[in-house]
Amino acid sequence: MRFWVLIALITVLSALGLTYEIAAGRVLAPFFGTSLLTWTAVIATILAGFSLGSALGGLTAEKERRAAAATVRKALVATAILMALSPSVLAMIYSMGARGTGGMLLAVFVAFFPASVLVSFPSPFLAKLAVEARPGREGSSLGLVLAAGSLGAIFGAILAGFVTLPLVGSVATFAGCGAAALICVFGVRAGPDGRAELRDTSPEFKSSMGVGAVAVVVCLASGSVCRYESGLSCIDVARQGSAVYLYSDGTQQAAERRVPAAGTDQTSQLPIMPYTRWIWSRMDRDLGPSPEVLFIGGGGYTLPTQLLQSRPTARAIAVEIDPLITRVVRENLPRAAEMIDTTGFAAEVAGPGAPDPENRLGIVHADGRVFLNETGRRFDAAVMDAFSSGSVPAHLATMETYTRLREIVDGPVYVNLIDTPDGPLARGIHAILTQLYPHVETVQGPVSSRGRANILMAASDRPLAPLGDLPAGYGPVSVSPARAFTDDRGWVGHR
Repeated sequence: MRFWVLIALITVLSALGLTYEIAAGRVLAPFFGTSLLTWTAVIATILAGFSLGSALGGLTAEKERRAAAATVRKALVATAILMALSPSVLAMIYSMGARGTGGMLLAVFVAFFPASVLVSFPSPFLAKLAVEARPGREGSSLGLVLAAGSLGAIFGAILAGFVTLPLVGSVATFAGCGAAALICVFGVRAGPDGRAELRDTSPEFKSSMGVGAVAVVVCLASGSVCRYESGLSCIDVARQGSAVYLYSDGTQQAAERRVPAAGTDQTSQLPIMPYTRWIWSRMDRDLGPSPEVLFIGGGGYTLPTQLLQSRPTARAIAVEIDPLITRVVRENLPRAAEMIDTTGFAAEVAGPGAPDPENRLGIVHADGRVFLNETGRRFDAAVMDAFSSGSVPAHLATMETYTRLREIVDGPVYVNLIDTPDGPLARGIHAILTQLYPHVETVQGPVSSRGRANILMAASDRPLAPLGDLPAGYGPVSVSPARAFTDDRGWVGHR
């Protein structure tokens, strides 16, 4: 086998492994969320598979060349099948009741470990052939083999993160990985000069290639794991009665009535989701007639819409990291869509204040922490309602984040969390707020079947006037003292 063909195969397989690894982390999110724990599990599991596959492949490389090549080809076919079926296996494990950290670890192992072993299995055999292909130049040959593996990994990471996952989604990425593994089969030959025939034409081999091709087609035909998908979000929209519900990575993110409730006008309607009703009641009580409010996390744009409809001279800046969220809202949530269409503007382009009085809802598609670090604007209040799957992103749950928020926000800060009662996330955020503000109020909603609830906080320099009616199931709670999260030691996700 010619030297540069071998180097190309090693590069492609290394790229394949990294693309698969990143796609695994993305497809896991709708089932188990995205956190330090989920990514740690994915990376550790797949690296363990790479290690075992390399060790087993090394043993195979020592066998007679023709037999070793046949085994490597079979491993590549199995790789294609397992990679293409990984999303289906993950969904099956979840449907069988896998939940929590233990269930996540089991699902990651079953869905992704086997393919990780097999994708690295051919590399020792290919490396051996590459070194033997240039007698007397073993050192440079080995160096190029190692460089090819590293370059392939870099290319695979870029391919997954910047191209395939954002443009075609996770399922198509897995199918592409399977197809690439099948194509690599045709490059594996056993002849010492790389030109010997020695291709496997047995019925068994042809059948296995057919099964691999079918697995790739089935993966593509199964469609996306959600209705809308980007590199950041997996979004579904459900219509129940007169309401539209938006879900991101399996977590209900927003809801809106498709038609006004009987006997009410559109402006006077309260939000559907109870946590947004509480935050809005708090804002309505605390803020003046013309506030400028910062929303970290656009979501369904429910609260910015409510603010601007109830206060004709108010302004809002909504920072939403994923443009797809905004597009889905405009397509499916009529009330928010109308507000975006009539008053929305690209705040990252327009200057502070937006000279056109009709431009009242500034939309920034950026990470919330980056916006806080770079903005020169000042605000009268802020709402922290950013989520990555079912939890707050760790870098938005630190003392440094809220200290910066304190510098640019002159009034109250409202926070939405999902956590267990008196859980670690609630305690860590409460510790931050009580260190920065003299007045902090906490309420909790009903506890779900998973043991979690919306925990809402309001923090202010001034005493917070009591609210009248609270949403059903919501009431004041106390939060135990805890260590405040920092950038150095922060939130790691739900266990």
